[in-house]
Amino acid sequence: MPEARPGADLRPHLGACHCGAVQFQVLGPSEIRVEDCNCSICRKAGYLHWLVAARRFTLLRGAEALVTYTFNTGTARHTFCRHCGVKPFYVPRSNPDGYSVNLRCIAPGTLETVWVDAFDGRDWERHGGTLAARTVD
Repeated sequence: MPEARPGADLRPHLGACHCGAVQFQVLGPSEIRVEDCNCSICRKAGYLHWLVAARRFTLLRGAEALVTYTFNTGTARHTFCRHCGVKPFYVPRSNPDGYSVNLRCIAPGTLETVWVDAFDGRDWERHGGTLAARTVD
């Protein structure tokens, strides 16, 4: 997939948790790459990471419904809906100034093509530094 040009093909993508208490929007291209991580938390949750710059992400509603979980270094701030338990996005360790959006929480209809890349998060210290370059800016 060619790299997206700044401002090229940007459109709003809406997302939400399962119950709809948390809703957000991401401004991004219609063709994206996501990471399927095999670390201890992502493997169990089935999370597909779409890394986006903070300026491309807007929380539309539900800040009061979010709870945060941290572990290991405490850098990543995993956010969950307190009502349904879904993690629609979080602040990742690889990019603490941006967001990792769960592709599975994006509403259908605005993404045309999605490529899924395997990411070896079990060996984070070796591979984690490569993720920041994948952030949609």
